[in-house]
Amino acid sequence: MMLTRRSALALSAGASAFALAGMTGVAFASPEDTKAMMMEFTGGKEPATGTITLNAPEIAENGNTVPISVSVDSPMTAESYVESVVLYADGNPSPAVATFHFTPMSGEAAATTRMRLAKTQNVVAVAKMNDGSVFMDTKQVKVTIGGCGG
Repeated sequence: MMLTRRSALALSAGASAFALAGMTGVAFASPEDTKAMMMEFTGGKEPATGTITLNAPEIAENGNTVPISVSVDSPMTAESYVESVVLYADGNPSPAVATFHFTPMSGEAAATTRMRLAKTQNVVAVAKMNDGSVFMDTKQVKVTIGGCGG
């Protein structure tokens, strides 16, 4: 078979259309996906409010880099300490954004990071204590310029 200019153009147009069809929409996680991941982290326990504090801006002018900080009120002793904290963003393609692990030698359970948010959504921080108790805090962040393709 001889490849003509017309055949080459048709093939490239078809390949381009096929590639664009696959990129028409980004699949975002749902709040249900986030809840399922959170329940897996907590071992099926419903997190209580309090003890953990999530700081996030109410409005993020750029979703590419949103400053987030989290702290947990704990004595951080061998008897009572924070094992880990997970940050979730319920509108991102993958809800679990970051996990921080602590030990009594950490001194305090606090962390600061920046995350990418695809659109206006809830950011959830969940802390697991060494005694098995879990706590969470939630903030809604309004994104004015999309970060993950939004």
